[in-house]
Amino acid sequence: MWGYLQEKIMTSTYAGAKFQDSQFLVFMNRILALLMVYSYISAVKQPTHKTPLYKYSFSSFSNIMSSWCQYEALKFVSFPTQVICKASKTLAVILMGKVVSRKKFPAYEYVCAGLIFLGVSVFLLWNPQETERNYTKETTFSGLFILAGYIVFDSFTSNWQGELYSTYKMSSYQCMLGTNIFSSLFTGVSLLLEGVLLKNLIFCLETPALAYDVIGMSIFSMTGQFFIFYCIETFGPVVFTIIMACRQVLSIIVSCLMFGHPLSAQSFVGALIVFCAIFLRIYAKQRLSPDNKP
Repeated sequence: MWGYLQEKIMTSTYAGAKFQDSQFLVFMNRILALLMVYSYISAVKQPTHKTPLYKYSFSSFSNIMSSWCQYEALKFVSFPTQVICKASKTLAVILMGKVVSRKKFPAYEYVCAGLIFLGVSVFLLWNPQETERNYTKETTFSGLFILAGYIVFDSFTSNWQGELYSTYKMSSYQCMLGTNIFSSLFTGVSLLLEGVLLKNLIFCLETPALAYDVIGMSIFSMTGQFFIFYCIETFGPVVFTIIMACRQVLSIIVSCLMFGHPLSAQSFVGALIVFCAIFLRIYAKQRLSPDNKP
């Protein structure tokens, strides 16, 4: 539902005009997430917090930029293209891990990253450029450039937060709170300086359809964050990765059905390569896990 509402808001017309302010959508998501995670932390005991508050500002900024890129890309590329490109961030995560944390990765990570890159290339090269609606910006250079920005920023976010977890041992919810404090502050100040915060709020109030979609998207986004943390802590990263891969497949199907995006046979093959590589990575990681060695 979050993906559906995201695409609907960025591509639909409200009161005769398209809503173009991606930063406002990020602001709304972060404000609601901040309120909810603060309520949760107030009710559930957390470990002693030792992380310097300013440390969250780095991942907060990169998280804002990755979210902004995610919304902006939908002005130029279809949602299925966005999902497939986002799935290719494995290689960027590996490279960023080497830069931020000096991590070493097993050979299968590079193999899977290469397969994902191949699948994405096949998907993009043979993705239909036009539909019956004459929507001709499915895979423009601008959209792909913005998606590249998303991949870089999102890869930095996950590696920086991973470094904070290993160094300061805070809970996921404390990290979520710290990140959303800065995210709400950064986006709120930026909107005020641009003089569009009040304008966007008034437009939402005057356009109930947009207000419902924005609030609904923010609720689904916030709920998704909680389920992500709960799933990782309860079932582990392998189960979480499988769920996310299945969610991506379902998101593409829903987008194609609801918004009429065409997928050629070659595009389908490219998407299949990507998701097979993801499941191959899960399988290899599970097989080579120390817990599975005799």
